[in-house]
Amino acid sequence: MDSDQGAAGVEIPHERLSPATLEQVIESFVNREGTDYGLRERSLEQKVRDVVQQLENGEAVIVFDPEDESLNIVPSADR
Repeated sequence: MDSDQGAAGVEIPHERLSPATLEQVIESFVNREGTDYGLRERSLEQKVRDVVQQLENGEAVIVFDPEDESLNIVPSADR
């Protein structure tokens, strides 16, 4: 097994994605049904900014699942 690949997939450094691709990945993630942001309603732009900050701070990572060929954003503590 590759050192970057765990049970949950392959970690993709967010810096390696183009800005447009990164934005699409994050927008797809924050728009998923069941994604909970608490009691306050937040705009798409606010949600995207929050996720970008979490990726930049190392609090979250992008993971590619080769089984279903999907991307997900997970807390880095879960990796």
